[in-house]
Amino acid sequence: MVFADFSGIKVKDLSDLRKKLKTVSSELKVAKKTLIALALKEQNPKISQKIKALAGEMALVFGYQDELAPAKTVWQFSQGSPALKILGGALESQKGIFLSAEQIIELAKLPGREELLSRLVGSIKAPASNFVYALNYNLKGLVHILSLIKK
Repeated sequence: MVFADFSGIKVKDLSDLRKKLKTVSSELKVAKKTLIALALKEQNPKISQKIKALAGEMALVFGYQDELAPAKTVWQFSQGSPALKILGGALESQKGIFLSAEQIIELAKLPGREELLSRLVGSIKAPASNFVYALNYNLKGLVHILSLIKK
């Protein structure tokens, strides 16, 4: 969940943000801070107290699949629309902990889960790929390498 101040944003821009969020299985809801604080009071009292102290109009961005997708989308959108300000957030995996705007932005800058998994697979695959390349490249060189290992 990301908390954002949307004061000064045009309705068209807010609609564009909602469309972008929908593509990453996220949703933007606008509500009064008092109502949000009451809704979160029972489950997350610390976050509820922090919300009351935040300034500006409050928008909540929920992510339903990837925890970081809403933060990434809101941060990228705020780069083009400086009127949108990230105020903070909370992650499902860290219940009860309010993350500052700086922490949310740092999380948004991290590569996504899919990219990290593809990097991991590439790292695991690299030694085998290099060995196959060495085998196919020059059989004479392989014989020479094996003879050096034998000594």
